[in-house]
Amino acid sequence: MNSMCYYPTYEEMLYPEKIDNSCREKAIKALKKDELNSINLFNITWKDKSNKVRKLVLPKELTGVNANILVLLGNDFPSGSHKVGPAYATLIESYLDGNMIPGKHTLLAPSTGNFGIGAAYICKLMGYDSIVVMPENVSNERHERIKKYGGKLSLTPPSESDVIFTLEKTYELAKNNSNYRVLAQFEFFSNYRFHRYVTGNSAIEAAKNIGNGKIACFCSAPGSGGTLAAGDEIKKVFSQCQVTAVEPFECSTLSNGRRGQHRIEGIGDKMCTLIHNVLNTDYIACIKEKEAMLGFKILHDYGKALEEVGVSSKLAQYMKNIFGPSGICNILGAIKMAKYLNLGSDDNVVTIATDGFDRYGSVLKKLNKEFKEDNNSTVKQWIKDVFLNQDINEIYDFRSSEAKERLYKQKEKDWLHFGHSKEYLDSMRTMNFWDREYVKINDYNEKIKKFRNKHMI
Repeated sequence: MNSMCYYPTYEEMLYPEKIDNSCREKAIKALKKDELNSINLFNITWKDKSNKVRKLVLPKELTGVNANILVLLGNDFPSGSHKVGPAYATLIESYLDGNMIPGKHTLLAPSTGNFGIGAAYICKLMGYDSIVVMPENVSNERHERIKKYGGKLSLTPPSESDVIFTLEKTYELAKNNSNYRVLAQFEFFSNYRFHRYVTGNSAIEAAKNIGNGKIACFCSAPGSGGTLAAGDEIKKVFSQCQVTAVEPFECSTLSNGRRGQHRIEGIGDKMCTLIHNVLNTDYIACIKEKEAMLGFKILHDYGKALEEVGVSSKLAQYMKNIFGPSGICNILGAIKMAKYLNLGSDDNVVTIATDGFDRYGSVLKKLNKEFKEDNNSTVKQWIKDVFLNQDINEIYDFRSSEAKERLYKQKEKDWLHFGHSKEYLDSMRTMNFWDREYVKINDYNEKIKKFRNKHMI
């Protein structure tokens, strides 16, 4: 890299048009042709080569609602998921602060999937060894992608507390080796900063010129809880926006404390994460695992049936590979909330597709054994049941102080266990805490620029 192509700032991740022209051109060429070139750090953005936010407004023939369901698409980020963004943000901040040094420290990444892949990828590009600590029951493709990027795996057994076990194992490993450092996505506010600034402002830009140009509702299923931080920024612009966390029905930890098993990888991580700002969580909507998994299969396998309900052939083909199960879960949550809030044709609901089909081939093979009755009439009924007739059951209102107390108590239960004090947790009860964390973006932008100037070649 030349001096302008070391590491991107937060500002450049939001506005890639501000990247040095030569650097930007090299990065665009490398995205598809040279995956392990470190210039790809400058492709960590929601925007395409034309500096337009990658998005899709779903056809109403599929959603069955009047509101516009707008999906930000994460599969074209380097490593195939937007989780590479918080992985980079966490590492670059820690590097600049002197806490993670390449060649000296091995990085531990607790994850249920995409963050682990993104962490292994970023470590490869920035010269670190990595170990991803994750449950053993995630898709084989996730394991293989991590190994492809040079990451090692430390697997934990699947259980109703699998993320808790993952964190416990991570900190046990770190405690026993002074050269280990933790990329703590559930705890480090770099994750929050990336999503509030980059994802939040990208969502605001994406909604321009669609409907009334506003965002009535933002939906995201929390894994680490980072993506929900986009809602904090959206609410600054559209104060009436309803931020909705989407959970698997079988693992409705935030809604009612349930910690059951489910198959929607990367979400429903059985806790209220440290970086989840519950002040701005208005609703929680639960989606049944079976519906999310069947919806994933429908969009990948049944283009002809989609055409018969009114989806264009071109769009049906395009949607085949751009959604993973968590993206479908988010879409179903968005449909559910559009109905619940009685939104009209001018209203926009924004959600996220974290990744695409590329890491779920083995998952689809298992689904093919489960859903065998796939004649045309059956598939059309599936489309109606999963998408068009999505109900408004299992929606929980968390706007009252009494309801939010339920989330604070969940967070306290989860994080006192990992050594955080009650005083620290209580300090998160006002927006002042979150705004203080957020403005640190300015400091890190300057630190990155100073680093680049210092290393001019």
